[in-house]
Amino acid sequence: MLTASQVAQFQTQGYLVVEDVIPAPVISAVRVEYATLMDQLYARWEGEGHVPGGEGLSFWEKLSASYAVGCDWFQPMDISLPGGEIEADCPMHFGPAIFDLVVEDRLLDVIEHLIGPEITSNPIQHVRIKPPSPQLAEGEARAHITSTDWHQDRGVGHEEADATDMVTAWVAITDATVENGCLQVLPGIDDGLLPHCPQVQTAIAPKHLDTSDAVPLPVKSGGAVLFHPLVPHASLPNRSQGFRWSFDLRYNVTGQPTGRDHFPSFVARSRMAPETALRDWRGWRDMWFNTRSRLAHQPHIPIHRWASDAPFCA
Repeated sequence: MLTASQVAQFQTQGYLVVEDVIPAPVISAVRVEYATLMDQLYARWEGEGHVPGGEGLSFWEKLSASYAVGCDWFQPMDISLPGGEIEADCPMHFGPAIFDLVVEDRLLDVIEHLIGPEITSNPIQHVRIKPPSPQLAEGEARAHITSTDWHQDRGVGHEEADATDMVTAWVAITDATVENGCLQVLPGIDDGLLPHCPQVQTAIAPKHLDTSDAVPLPVKSGGAVLFHPLVPHASLPNRSQGFRWSFDLRYNVTGQPTGRDHFPSFVARSRMAPETALRDWRGWRDMWFNTRSRLAHQPHIPIHRWASDAPFCA
C-alpha cells in the first residue's frame, strides 16, 4: 500500500498520513461496540442517580452528560490499564470490534512496509475521545481528554525499548480536522530522544523544543497518521462543537522490548510462523485481565523513565 517515497518520508521526516486504511465496516463495528458499552455505563450511572435519564440520548449526548457530572467514561473505554496505581477492579474495554481494528490486514500491511513482517501489537495503546473545549471542566488537563502536549512516543516507554523498531498508528474513527483537534508534528527525527517531564502530562521538557514549524495533520475517518517513535508530535485543542475520536495503536518488531513489558503484548502478524498470531479477541482480553490481577498485588511499576524533579524540568 505504501510507495517508496512514502516509506522514505517516514524514515526521514518521522511521520506519514495515509487515508482509507481501515474499511468502513470495521469502523462501523467499533462505533456499535462502543455505543453498547456507553449504554451499559450510562444505565448504571442513571440507576445510581448520577446522570439524568438517558432515553433518546445519542452516544455523544451520553458522553457529554456523564462527563458534565464527573462520571469517568475514559478508563472504562480504554484499551489499556492506567499508568498509576492499578486496582483489581480497574475497568478496561477489550471486545471483538476493537480487536478486529488492531489486527486489520490493511493496517498491518502498512505497518509491514515500515518495520517488516514480524509484527507485535504493543501494549502502549489508548482510546482518544476528545470533547469540545467548551465542555471541558476548568483545569482539565488529561492527555486523552484535552489537547496532548508535545512528546515523542519513545519518551513514554522504558529505556530498554530505545532501540526497538516501532510504529504508532493513530487511527481516526471520526474525521480529524484542525478545528476539532487533529494532530500536529515537528518533522524530523535527527535530534534523538529529548528529555521529558511528567508534570501535568508527560511532555518534552520546557525550552527543548521550537514548535514554530509545526505541521497540522488532518485525516478522514478510516485514515491513519503513522509516527516514528522519535518524531515530536502533539494535538490541537478541539474548538468544534462535536467530539473527535481516534485510537493510538502501536506496533513493534516481534521479539524486541515493547517499552512496557509489564503490560501484555501479542503477535499480530508473522510470515515466518503464522500460527503464532493471535486470532481470538478473547485471548487479548484475558491477557489484560490476568495482568490486572497480577499488578494489583504488586508495588506500582512506572510506565516511563522520567522524574518530575529532574533539573531540566525546572
